[in-house]
Amino acid sequence: MSRIAYYRVSTSDQSIEAQRSALGGQFDREFSDEGVSGGVLASQRPGFSEMLSYVREGDTVCVYAVDRLGRDALDVQGTVRRLIDAGVTVDVHGLGPIGRGVGELILAVLAQVAEMEKRRIAERTADGRARARKALEETGKTHRGKASLGRPQKVDPQVVAGWRKEHGASIAATARHFDISPATVSRHCSSAQVA
Repeated sequence: MSRIAYYRVSTSDQSIEAQRSALGGQFDREFSDEGVSGGVLASQRPGFSEMLSYVREGDTVCVYAVDRLGRDALDVQGTVRRLIDAGVTVDVHGLGPIGRGVGELILAVLAQVAEMEKRRIAERTADGRARARKALEETGKTHRGKASLGRPQKVDPQVVAGWRKEHGASIAATARHFDISPATVSRHCSSAQVA
């Protein structure tokens, strides 16, 4: 009977260390998916798939939060049911071991709440973008006082396109000259119709 930890973070600049610390360590095996979006089904994540191949009846799988287990409420429920059917205990930090019946019901409710919150965040983000666009069109500034949406441009597109044309430079040489990516050079030259 093994104690197994599973960690997942969505972006490569995040670390699993906070989850590891919260779970307290002392695991026989640890599996992780770093830089893997929550939008990917659990069974399609490399670390999670490896863990599924490893677990045996009597093992305990520990996770930091319900949303680490799956893409949405149905994926979470299916994943937990698959583990429970295999005789594996699922232990969610702050919730405890999930058993059949009431434990699965509680998990289903929590997974639905997590999915609902994810949708609400997406809606708030879209609303904020719409307000910023509207304010930018009306006043020349976003609702937060910025002159544009997104990051400020490192170099003016017209300057990049003009320099490239004037010097007959390749995209790679232009990128090196301005210390920007080749994709940015292509985009700037396309928008200036100098490609």
